[in-house]
Amino acid sequence: MKTKVLMVCLGNICRSPLAEGILKSKLDSRYYQVDSCGTSSYHIGSKPDIRSIDIAKKNNIDITRQRAAQFKKSDFDTYDYIYAMDTSNYQDIIALANNSLQNNKVNQILNELHPNQNLDVPDPYYGGDQGFEEVFKMLDQACENIASKLKKSDQ
Repeated sequence: MKTKVLMVCLGNICRSPLAEGILKSKLDSRYYQVDSCGTSSYHIGSKPDIRSIDIAKKNNIDITRQRAAQFKKSDFDTYDYIYAMDTSNYQDIIALANNSLQNNKVNQILNELHPNQNLDVPDPYYGGDQGFEEVFKMLDQACENIASKLKKSDQ
């Protein structure tokens, strides 16, 4: 049975598609499933932002097949780990949880780098290309730690 990981941001076109693509590139798809979604319905069915596509491509990751989806309560049952990109989305996800088991599946992604600090991955949407590069670096480091942890726990 595959370990399933869900990356969540607001619109599912900038940060979470990058996080999905990065983590997928670090894990064997035979054993892991990585997906992403947003807490809002703004972009359902849309491709990732072209700037996310470009920074991913620059790092040999293809996210062009991804399409935006919205987080739903059933995702708590589907996924083993749910990573929010920031505090606001973390709170929106937790508000939908029915119990502590569901709550415990959710964490802010940068806690993988800076435990218990609840730091936000900045939303690069309104900025320039540099913001997407910075976000990529943050997510790459966090996903490296997540991949290492997952591989250790599966041994």
